[in-house]
Amino acid sequence: MEGRPLNEDALIAWLRERTADTGGRLIGDDAAILPRSERWAVTMDSQIEGVHFLNGLDPEIIARRLLAVNLSDLAAMGALPSFAFLALSAPQGFDHQRFFNALVDACETCKLELAGGDLSRQPQVAAVMTLLGAKPNGQRWLRRDTARVGESIWLGGTVGEAAAGLQLLRRGANLEGGFLNVSENMRIPDSLISPATLAIRRHLEPQPQLKLGAWLGTCPVATAIDISDSLALDLHRLCRLSDVGARIHLDRLPLPIHLERLADIAEVKWQDLALKGGEDYVLLFTLPRGIVPPEQFACTQIGSVIEDGVFVVGNDSEELLPADGWDHLSD
Repeated sequence: MEGRPLNEDALIAWLRERTADTGGRLIGDDAAILPRSERWAVTMDSQIEGVHFLNGLDPEIIARRLLAVNLSDLAAMGALPSFAFLALSAPQGFDHQRFFNALVDACETCKLELAGGDLSRQPQVAAVMTLLGAKPNGQRWLRRDTARVGESIWLGGTVGEAAAGLQLLRRGANLEGGFLNVSENMRIPDSLISPATLAIRRHLEPQPQLKLGAWLGTCPVATAIDISDSLALDLHRLCRLSDVGARIHLDRLPLPIHLERLADIAEVKWQDLALKGGEDYVLLFTLPRGIVPPEQFACTQIGSVIEDGVFVVGNDSEELLPADGWDHLSD
């Protein structure tokens, strides 16, 4: 396999095998559960200008986005955030104080302590954060490899909105002072101003589902992953690690209002936004039949765990659902 181009999932699978004798068992979930005490989970994620967000984004938003995507990984483990470490590289003139004011405020909101890190200079912003999360007393860790045939598949929130927001940004829309601004060659009807604004905010500032993750950690059986790269791709990951299949229903997907109309403006299919778009940062999880999340979390049952294959049921048809989504190592 050496020298052969790999996609992200194939590289991780190879790395687990390569490090099997020295801790490879820790690789594969949204965060690594540290051995011995089994009390701590550690995750690391990055935000790079031009890759994860468009050039010139407000440092305040970069800070909140960086923290949110890391917190979402802890939510998928049922962990409570405890300590954060940051490595920040930025160009000369970057407003570090604005970045850190936003980051510290966000950390305080979730009772997270910024414990150290590193600063350096480079031509574009690249921020890498490591978070340590603790397992609440009396609860269990959430994993990706515990789903069983017959269980129900759930989503913790809507899908497709963040991807719609990203498409609008790419076509020239932006938020100025919290208000939507569009380029001259782009037309958004008045009735879609609010949905378009919410979609862009959903992309820029995801909301990690820490409380839902904590509740799932109280269940005797639950399997979870956060949707960062797409519903389709992350569902495949959960199924592969659990050695099961899945059947989800297109008409059961929780969608934001006006997603179809926003997709028309962005010149994409709403189905592609919902299934392949990614960056929703809601939890995708399974539960035994009969266990239903509390109403306060507004979760939606979208399908069930089956023996083999990943399928999507549409209008009187059932098709294989490809593992399409964002892959850092693909062309």
